Amino acid sequence: MVRRSQSSNPRSVVVLTSGTDWGTRAAKQRRSSGAESEIPRRQPAKIKALQQAISLANLSVDKKNWSAARWALSRARTLTNALPTNVAVRERERLSAARKRYAARNTPAAKNAKQAKATPAKRASGKKPTPKKFHGEERRPAAEARACARPR
Repeated sequence: MVRRSQSSNPRSVVVLTSGTDWGTRAAKQRRSSGAESEIPRRQPAKIKALQQAISLANLSVDKKNWSAARWALSRARTLTNALPTNVAVRERERLSAARKRYAARNTPAAKNAKQAKATPAKRASGKKPTPKKFHGEERRPAAEARACARPR
């Protein structure tokens, strides 16, 4: 269901739609999909575009950019539909793996992994940084340095 309100008035009636009316909405509100972009004519170009779409989907899932992942997966779907079934078998397997990763984005396992990453382990030993040296020699106290610098 998609919440749809054409008015900025908070008291106006809000219509819930199933998303079938995306075509009638204003340009700013429309959700674009990869299916709307052009498909190459020749088969090798289709395969290359499919590989790029799958790579983009995997990258987007890694970065948790879900809208880009959705777009890339829809583009990959249209490209696989445009190809014969016996072509690009390896790419189809990669696409199904990417779809599974995208589908698992809100599962409890994904949330647990996110929580585990959020709290990194602290260092056990209290290490102190090494004292800095200036130009290969240890730093002298200011009074001693001034005394050496003055010619007599």
